[in-house]
Amino acid sequence: MKSFLSHIKEKYGDGNYEGDQYGGAAGHDGSGLPTDSPGNFMFATGIECSYPTIANGTIRRDLLAETDHYNRYKEDLGLVKELGLKVLRYNLPYYLIHKAPGKFDWEFADKAMAEIRRLGITPILDLMHFGVPDWIGNFQNPELPVHFAEYCGAVARRYPWVRFYTPVNEIYVTARASAKDGIWNEQLKDDRAFITAMKHCAAASIMGNQQIAKYRPDCIIVQSESAEYIHEMRAVPSPEICLINKLRFLSLDLLYAHPLDSEVLLYCLDNGLTRQELDWFMAGEPPGYQIMGNDYYGRNERIIKPDGNWCAAEDVLGWYTMTRQYYERYRKPVFHTETNTFNAKDAECWLWKQWVNVQRIRLDGVPVVGFTWYSLLDQLDWDISLAEKRLAVNACGLYDLDRRIRPVGESYKMMIREFGQITIMPHGEMFEFTSRPATLKVEN
Repeated sequence: MKSFLSHIKEKYGDGNYEGDQYGGAAGHDGSGLPTDSPGNFMFATGIECSYPTIANGTIRRDLLAETDHYNRYKEDLGLVKELGLKVLRYNLPYYLIHKAPGKFDWEFADKAMAEIRRLGITPILDLMHFGVPDWIGNFQNPELPVHFAEYCGAVARRYPWVRFYTPVNEIYVTARASAKDGIWNEQLKDDRAFITAMKHCAAASIMGNQQIAKYRPDCIIVQSESAEYIHEMRAVPSPEICLINKLRFLSLDLLYAHPLDSEVLLYCLDNGLTRQELDWFMAGEPPGYQIMGNDYYGRNERIIKPDGNWCAAEDVLGWYTMTRQYYERYRKPVFHTETNTFNAKDAECWLWKQWVNVQRIRLDGVPVVGFTWYSLLDQLDWDISLAEKRLAVNACGLYDLDRRIRPVGESYKMMIREFGQITIMPHGEMFEFTSRPATLKVEN
């Protein structure tokens, strides 16, 4: 089987790593983002939109359908405005839109995007969320980066007013759940399959980013990734858990051309990453302004006991400490891109605890540009990672599935009223910022 690089070269030619063809170069670290406008700190929510396949590909989970968003999208977008929010993490369902190479169905996307624009909401467009179209198959397909890049370019051409994107949501989680844990999509439990999915998803993100930047040169890429850690309660740490705690950085290392840890590098080379592919990833960052999104749930931290059983650690390190680890590694502006709790009684307290984390780390000089409660509505079956279609409600939304506001939604309103005037950079209002609108190439 040909590698993903072979398919990229067939599509785009040899190019060069410093150009705009297919290499990962010409990136930015986020400098140049506006800092002076009062109220430009990005308080956000998101509409849960996952669409992996389960049961050996026989069932497609689509949370937009299961929460009735396709029918109630205007109502849902109105709730975003009701909360006082200006920013929304929003997905255009890749598996439904991209029908075949060069063929797209924009019917729902056009209606939803028109309403978002009418309401004056700033979307952070999420273009791949845990699944691919049936005709692509799964994340083992080396043609994925080329096909996905075509889709990203088509989206950027169709909606040239959009500046913020998340090309591939949670690359590490996507690869792990699909190819290592055996839950979704290809449902494999294999190290080589995991690295294959990882490199294909990371390459797809880079290629998609390249295509977006061709039509929106000032694009801002908010890379949502899960911040995770395992606390191993053994006197002598096991090599397996030590490696897992290092692999949590792999997706961002590949995206941001950060040198791999020696143990991780050997693991990747042993499981199918070639030297040519590594050189491609290490050539440089993608174009546009890069923001590191750190998703944090209490269940992201786990404790493994001496007998091998697990329990939730919830907030031992917390978002503050874990985000400092990621920030010190990559030195990117930070966005708290996801958080919630499944216990509705604890949700208000959890919201304020997360905001305390954000304020504390900003005081320490880490540039945090946004905060997200995820999601707008209650979710379904995320307590079992969508592994079965039980349709059990997870009461983690700002609104329930009848679109009635929850106490955490009222608390979020309070937070926005109190802190909605703050700037991306603390005290950034003292700086002057002047910009000229970018000249966009738009193809009708």
